[in-house]
Amino acid sequence: MNSVQAAQAVLMYGVLPLWIAAGLADWACHRSTAIERTSGLRENLLHWLLMAEGGLVLLAVAVCEVDAAVLLIAFAGFLAHELTTYVELRYTVEKRQVRPVEQMVHSFMELLPLAILALLAVMQWDQVLALFDAGTPDFGLQPKSEPWPPAYLAAIGLAVLVLNVLPMVEETIRCLRTRR
Repeated sequence: MNSVQAAQAVLMYGVLPLWIAAGLADWACHRSTAIERTSGLRENLLHWLLMAEGGLVLLAVAVCEVDAAVLLIAFAGFLAHELTTYVELRYTVEKRQVRPVEQMVHSFMELLPLAILALLAVMQWDQVLALFDAGTPDFGLQPKSEPWPPAYLAAIGLAVLVLNVLPMVEETIRCLRTRR
């Protein structure tokens, strides 16, 4: 196994499952602090935005060759995720208690996108150098020549649906019911 394959394995079988688990843990923290009665729908909508920001990056990484375009998408996604997290926390900490466990979960959810970016950089270091050097970066957004295994994509998709999307739908419903 070469370093590119190792970085991809860490991404696929380490970082992504951890990020999914952290999302579920964050939902459990929101549930335990009754988000629907405190920060409510506005915080929940920010969570949907955070999920969409991460999802777009993961979609690009899963289906496209890692080139300069994907690296820039991942970097932009990381910056957007950080900015949205800052806005969400500025709003939330005045409305409800953010306990130490939730703060630790947030730490994971902020660092894992950075870990994804670092792993992508390791996988395509020549593209990183081309972005900062006189080289020619590739902005092709080409489909992967060696796609991730369909069974893996199905398993990750199912995990995201069951462990992240459905809990977020439940949170949204709680917030909407309480809002009425």
